[in-house]
Amino acid sequence: MKKHISQNAKITKILKVNSSKHTCITFYLEGNLNPFFQAMCRAQTLQFPHKRSSMVSLDSIRRDPRWRDPNLHEVISMLSHPMDPVKSNAAAYLQHLCYENDRIKHEVRQLNGVPILVELLDHPKAEVHRKACGALRNISYGKDHNNKIAIKNCDGIQALVRLLRKTSSVEVKELVTGTLWNLSSHEPLKMTVINHGLQTLTDEIIIPHSGWRRESLDPSKLQSAEWTTVFKNTSGCLRNVSSDGAEARQKLREREGLVDALLHALQSAVVNKDTDNKSVENCVCILRNLSYHVHKEIPGEERSAESPADHLMRSVGHQKKKNEPDCFGGKKPKDTGWKNGFMDRKYGTLDLPKRTEHMKGLELLYQPEVVRLYLSLLTYSHNHNTLEAAAGALQNLAAGHWAWSSYIRATVRKEKGLPILVELLRSDVDKVVRAVAIALRNLAMDRRNKDLIGSYALRDLVSNLPCGQQHPAKNLEGDTVVSILNTIHEIITDSPENARALIQGHAVQKLVAINKSSQSARETKAASHVLQTIWAYKDLRNTLHKAGWNKSHFKPITTGVTKKSKSVKQGSDDITLPLMDKNQGQQITACMLSPKCYQTII
Repeated sequence: MKKHISQNAKITKILKVNSSKHTCITFYLEGNLNPFFQAMCRAQTLQFPHKRSSMVSLDSIRRDPRWRDPNLHEVISMLSHPMDPVKSNAAAYLQHLCYENDRIKHEVRQLNGVPILVELLDHPKAEVHRKACGALRNISYGKDHNNKIAIKNCDGIQALVRLLRKTSSVEVKELVTGTLWNLSSHEPLKMTVINHGLQTLTDEIIIPHSGWRRESLDPSKLQSAEWTTVFKNTSGCLRNVSSDGAEARQKLREREGLVDALLHALQSAVVNKDTDNKSVENCVCILRNLSYHVHKEIPGEERSAESPADHLMRSVGHQKKKNEPDCFGGKKPKDTGWKNGFMDRKYGTLDLPKRTEHMKGLELLYQPEVVRLYLSLLTYSHNHNTLEAAAGALQNLAAGHWAWSSYIRATVRKEKGLPILVELLRSDVDKVVRAVAIALRNLAMDRRNKDLIGSYALRDLVSNLPCGQQHPAKNLEGDTVVSILNTIHEIITDSPENARALIQGHAVQKLVAINKSSQSARETKAASHVLQTIWAYKDLRNTLHKAGWNKSHFKPITTGVTKKSKSVKQGSDDITLPLMDKNQGQQITACMLSPKCYQTII
């Protein structure tokens, strides 16, 4: 059916040429339409059903002096045109204009184009809401959070979620989830995304694409994860919102099927040896965030706290018998051969609570079985963000005076996880070294772990320390140096054997240099704590004197350290169209749980 076009209309038609990535708009200034252009308008309205009509030369028409490109105000007015093709192509042109152009995005917002685009998300025609969503995706990208707020203020998040529920188009799902990923990078919008979108994102995207099924408990019947763009966008969005705080974490933990599906997706990645993609990174970051403060925030946590007797036994520790084998092997290994010398250690059973039913949901976060999954990721992945997040998950689970953290610490030892972590101390990536060092610190709260870490990790920890003003080749950040020093302090506390090994490893020279010369007050303080702990062992003083050290070397330095270590925070991920290679940062916060336990969250 032909559409009627007014002969006196000033806005006549938007013409789309080439492809969806390049849209060109022409504008009729005045006068009547000639028959030739009337035919082309009719052909565009009918989506170019006649080949000869679509072959009309745009260049020849645009040479007519009556034609010019419309300004932005005119393009936005076309979004309200009664003809659907005009709306869709105007939205497509805005998508093109807004690509990496902050000035245009600002002007679109100032001209109230955002509410009109959001309204078009509910348009019944697929072409209209698809193009409108594409424009919003580009508008929502970037550091100017005012664009994100403008979308939220006209109920854009709710409209995006409605569109995700009703559409069957993969392309539209990619656009919607990409836009939500962009919006979730702004802190004030995270809870809005959770409140309006978590159920839909979980049920419509995460669970179906993860391969996990609610109705099946038989692992053999579960499918492999599908690493689609939609899954990547959605997991990126949930990764962002999972860092918002305790309320956000609790809502995600309690979302039925979410934790189950994420864990299944990661297990699928390990089985299929596909551990380096962005979706895997997103999933393990979400789980690391949900493991943060889990011992404080889960219902009934107080019933799982360690009893005073348990705490005393952990503090007093286990006296290792002479010649008793351990998870690193019975003898001190050489530089490269120790990973092949594992022997099972009879480490004294920890009686896990007997299960009366299948574990699910948030309970899966802290079951000892997850240790094997994280260790597998640490073994097979080459993605530095994934390595950092997997180490951070173990770090979080091993923190605190909590029954489950005791089980986790023992399970890491049983599953031969300590050598895997020690190996990663040799990484050249700062954030990986930092996460691993803090994980070892929390794991060393277990006395048997402390003995093993002291025997096999001290050398690598010390090698990462700077020597006064001279930093090692890795040039680690101040926060990482402080983490390493705090880990060393935990290892030698209540362990004169580890302190003696530290002295024999020529660490005192580095510690004294940091204490005396470091420009970081935090580094100086951490090094001072280690030195004071060493000096407190009176049986070691004779050894120290013979090496040329005296009491003055172990005193804290109280002057001349005023510089603070720098900490870099990057914004959460957001994306634009066309997709481009870029460094997608993540917000990083280090949070101290207690003087001996650190946890991190991205």
